[in-house]
Amino acid sequence: MKYDQAEGLRRKLDRWNNPRQAKTLAVISGKGGVGKSNFALNFSLQLINNGKKVLLFDLDVGMGNIDILLGNRAEKTIVNLFEERLSVHDIIEQGPEGLAYIAGGSGLSNFFQMDESDHAYFYEQYRELSQVYDYILFDMGAGVTEDSLFFILASDECIVITTPEPTSVTDAYGMIKHVVNRKRDMPLHVILNRAFNYQDGLKALERFKAVVSKFLDVEIHSVGIIPDDKVVTQAIVRQIPYTLYNEKSKAAKALKEITYNYVTQTKQVNRTTPSSFVQRLKQLIER
Repeated sequence: MKYDQAEGLRRKLDRWNNPRQAKTLAVISGKGGVGKSNFALNFSLQLINNGKKVLLFDLDVGMGNIDILLGNRAEKTIVNLFEERLSVHDIIEQGPEGLAYIAGGSGLSNFFQMDESDHAYFYEQYRELSQVYDYILFDMGAGVTEDSLFFILASDECIVITTPEPTSVTDAYGMIKHVVNRKRDMPLHVILNRAFNYQDGLKALERFKAVVSKFLDVEIHSVGIIPDDKVVTQAIVRQIPYTLYNEKSKAAKALKEITYNYVTQTKQVNRTTPSSFVQRLKQLIER
């Protein structure tokens, strides 16, 4: 849908009358193949089911797959924002259940080499988003680069996805170490995906928390456990989010509980606070 001047005016009036600020969540993992993007997508849908307005931003540069999981092909990506100087509302795609998302692309691969006008345009457009949505989720690429780390550090919170596999756990620890070495007070939440059963998953989570506490001297929060479920694979093949494909599946029920607990137990961002994602990102870039 074309973003016209009348729509822009309506949005500005709404911001003046109802100032607010989205909570920015970076969904991260130490390695690929742990179900990070699938979690980000289905978690976003469950946030919507909890009455939240959500934007999912695919920042997995070069490997963005939210479109694939949805069986969709985006008309615009973040590349068009800069090349055509579009409004950010013009590149937002519509998914199921009222989900808004921005498809991945290579447009941010050289974000930190862009000139000041490009940066300023991105900041301006992001401020538009932060005053429209309750949650903005960044589906980050697996692992960490200097560029992606800035986006992670500027976020309000991080959700770390891992599995019980030793390599996944080791890489998740390394990812957390990267983050806390730069921002010790970053709120960190961990999800254990593909657990063989709840008890084994709980033990693995507790061991992981203990290791992080002992060697990094920070506390991470266990958000929950998602069981290994063949329904997830079936949903991926059919390109339907598994919480919609079979809401009674083990994985869907677990994610529904995880989302409810997250929404009710975590603090919302102060809607009128002067500190914002954009301000933190600018500070990181200008250092």
